[in-house]
Amino acid sequence: MVDRSLRARLPALGAGLRAGIAGGYGLAGLRADVMAGLTIGTVAIPLSMALAIAIGVAPQHGLYTAIVAGALIALTGGSRFNVSGPTAAFVVILIPIVQQFGLGGLLLATMMAGAILVVFGVSGLGRLVMYIPYPVVLGFTAGIAVVIAVLQLPDFLGLVIAQPGEHFPEKVIGIVRALPGINPAELGVGAFTLAILLAWPRLRLPVPAPLVALALAAAASWGLERLLGASLFSVETIASRFSWSIGGQSGSGIPPVLPQLALPWRLPGADGQPLVVDFNLFRALLGPAVAIAILGAIESLLCAVVADGLTRTRHDSNAELVGQGIGNLVAPLFGGITATAALARTATSIRSGARSPVAALVHSLVVLAALTFLAGLLGLVPMSALAALLLVVAWNMSESRHFSHTLRSAPPGDVAVLVVCFLLTVLFDMVIAVAVGIGLAAALLIGRMAGLSHTRQVQKRDEPLLQDLPDSVAVYDMNGPLFFAAAERALAALRVVDPEVKIVIIDMGDVSTMDFTAIVALQSLITDMNSQGIALIMAGLPARIILKLKRAGIRQHRGQLAWASSLAQASARARRWTR
Repeated sequence: MVDRSLRARLPALGAGLRAGIAGGYGLAGLRADVMAGLTIGTVAIPLSMALAIAIGVAPQHGLYTAIVAGALIALTGGSRFNVSGPTAAFVVILIPIVQQFGLGGLLLATMMAGAILVVFGVSGLGRLVMYIPYPVVLGFTAGIAVVIAVLQLPDFLGLVIAQPGEHFPEKVIGIVRALPGINPAELGVGAFTLAILLAWPRLRLPVPAPLVALALAAAASWGLERLLGASLFSVETIASRFSWSIGGQSGSGIPPVLPQLALPWRLPGADGQPLVVDFNLFRALLGPAVAIAILGAIESLLCAVVADGLTRTRHDSNAELVGQGIGNLVAPLFGGITATAALARTATSIRSGARSPVAALVHSLVVLAALTFLAGLLGLVPMSALAALLLVVAWNMSESRHFSHTLRSAPPGDVAVLVVCFLLTVLFDMVIAVAVGIGLAAALLIGRMAGLSHTRQVQKRDEPLLQDLPDSVAVYDMNGPLFFAAAERALAALRVVDPEVKIVIIDMGDVSTMDFTAIVALQSLITDMNSQGIALIMAGLPARIILKLKRAGIRQHRGQLAWASSLAQASARARRWTR
């Protein structure tokens, strides 16, 4: 039986759903959620397909993600408004996994990431994820946007890349070399789609731009091919690139069947053969799984914070992580890829009048209906049109205004963190970028905090309480936190004392914290001063710090060391010791 105190600390599954339908939720709320769900569902259909294709898997796997993970996370998560599914942020991480381990490896890594997210939520790490510095998040987000945009150029321009290359610089070289082979038909369809995507929102019509743009692109491509003939006009579509085979049936495009249970380790790896599940496989996938979990946590919680700001509500961060974990644990069993909360879809849901996670559930049902009844039509969507959609997604994701504003106005240290994270994400990968970025940001913070810690000698004539102290008593004022980077600097001033001084009073009322490095340095100072016949009186120390000192073996000793509750009490004790 679970202890009550432990149960109270565990995240409450479905906190977002309960909060959304609690009190006053009736037909009006349900109607608003259904309308919002219809809107974001139509947005999610093309995005889910495009993002699946972007990482190198068939488009139906993106739809499966929106259906299964989208519904599960809505039911179990901690945010009322988060809408989850495949997102552009994961493209950079997932492409190498697919290239090295295939679809089966990707789904297995996603399940491992789901388990890690559950551990994050249960252990209460939800709030810690929010402490990642803004320049780090902005840097890797902009870097991911650049990578996504560049990777869409082959489909947008109709290029044939002989050797795509494994790393980003190699991919760029391959694209540049292939530029003479631009396909006018593919470029025309892509440009047509891009123009609609950019112009449609200005009309302020209720139909989402992606739905209109891809539908018109598919209709125009189909019509021109019939009118001019395939020899004069032909573009690659989902149906012409992808094929499927399920239960003895096969076809092209997207299979018009419901997501089916399939164990990831029985699916093909990069070599087309089923995965060999052993310790080496799990060890190889652990790093990518941790990266997926960290990015998923960051994206989901940032999305929840933005949603709270738009709606004046509060989410349960740990419950949201558990919900995200459950979604990523279960969805791969039905062919779903990595899922997290999607900021654009969440904002669209809120603007469309959503009241609760029911909107996200309806969104999943809309995707399910499209998969079941419109699979044939979805296969007509041109690949260049999907590339145009992802170019717009990348531009919106880049936060170009915030990026340039940060470069112009942020302190030099923060600008350095931003640029380093951006370049490392583009040239290497997001894991290295985040690790190095957090390390640099932590070093900057340590340096700034260390600068706040200092010690100065107090002139006794300026303090009424100290004016009658003899010349053999010196008074110092210590300020700021004492930790490994600041301890030696703050204590250095005390190591140079007038030979006539026999008692040193240290006013430590403004010392907020003290780590073990500072305690060791203080202990060395006490020993050094006692050997010179100098006694120390520490005034104003909080009780919790005194307890730390006692545990470290630093205790009061008459004539050598004492602590006082205030500067006045320390002065009185010093007078007694000098008599």
